[in-house]
Amino acid sequence: MVAVPDDIDHLDTALADYATFLVQEHYSAASIKSYRSEAAHFAAWVRVSRLRWQDVTDKHVALYAGHSCRCPVYRKRGTLIGHHGPLRRSKGARRFLGFLRDRQILPQAESQPYEDEDLTAYKAWLKAHCGSSAATIRRYSDEVKRWYLLLGPPSDLDAATIRRIVSHRITEVPGSAPTVAGIIRSYVRFLVSRGECDAALQHAFPPIRRYRLGTLPRYMDEATVEGIIASCKTDTAVEIRDKAIILLLARLGLRAGDIWQLRLADIDWNEGCLRVCGKSRRPDRLPLPQDVGDAILDYIERARPPIDEERLFVRVQPPFRPFNSSAEIAGIVARVFHRGAIEGVPTGAHTFRHSLATRMLRAGAGLESVGTILRHRSPATTAIYAKVDVPMLLKVAQDWPGDAA
Repeated sequence: MVAVPDDIDHLDTALADYATFLVQEHYSAASIKSYRSEAAHFAAWVRVSRLRWQDVTDKHVALYAGHSCRCPVYRKRGTLIGHHGPLRRSKGARRFLGFLRDRQILPQAESQPYEDEDLTAYKAWLKAHCGSSAATIRRYSDEVKRWYLLLGPPSDLDAATIRRIVSHRITEVPGSAPTVAGIIRSYVRFLVSRGECDAALQHAFPPIRRYRLGTLPRYMDEATVEGIIASCKTDTAVEIRDKAIILLLARLGLRAGDIWQLRLADIDWNEGCLRVCGKSRRPDRLPLPQDVGDAILDYIERARPPIDEERLFVRVQPPFRPFNSSAEIAGIVARVFHRGAIEGVPTGAHTFRHSLATRMLRAGAGLESVGTILRHRSPATTAIYAKVDVPMLLKVAQDWPGDAA
């Protein structure tokens, strides 16, 4: 007799529940059949491998993905050719493991690696005393981890160590020098607030020169923007959703993060306005142009999946979930450019924001009006667009003193 671990009671019932779960997540019939078959195959491999389900890790999933199949299941046997087969196996196994863990049939995967108490306290300090958002806390803590061990004990921290770390990081990421220096200064202030280092170290940072007005903002002219909008078709659900996103970027100058966080309740159809909560976490109301409202309504009626989700924009393929981050909005813009064969223009979602500000200034709008539409808290932020109207600047430019150049 060969002992076979079997620490899941009624595995057939779990597989049936898994198929029901896939139906509830709106997967297609072909996807349900594929995932259900892959789960059964993975279960057979675990049994043949004499593994306990609670001992299965990512390493075992990788072994399953590349194994030469001799499992007792009704399917084609042998070694898969290419990389698509192992990827399909790995994806199916991970999805089934996630289902078992979510239903508490299996214990959750191992928690995050151990984190130093000082870093944990720093995160709490950023949230409680600085009011930082979750994204800012994650960004700051990730940066601190890069040079945390170089600082040494806080009691031994001196100006030379701080300047050495700042200079090293600036060399690695020169474009992010002010941000890196600001994060290190923030951590030193945290240590000072706890009395773990000298308060004078807050002034030990080398000066960081930042030429905010050294270059022109990247923008597209009005004809180019309109051409991009015209290239957006509405034949499929993806195209309908993408056109609504492009119009929000082009007409209202929203950030990618604004669109990512937009909710159904943020649209006031009666008043014709849009509620946006941007970087400042302060809600603002913007007018909803007719073509933007029509595109959003078309998306809701024809392309948005019928799911109980408050986020406005979701994925069009099951499982119908919101985007993971604002970076996916930038990916949508890139795909729109690719589908429309649009080349030779600045890329990125933020380019539409720069283009809207430039178009408003050249149409005669003041900086205050531009700042209102872009929701800038400081006039100095809007001032960077004052230099984009080159014909207007040529009218006020004075002649060079002395002989002609």
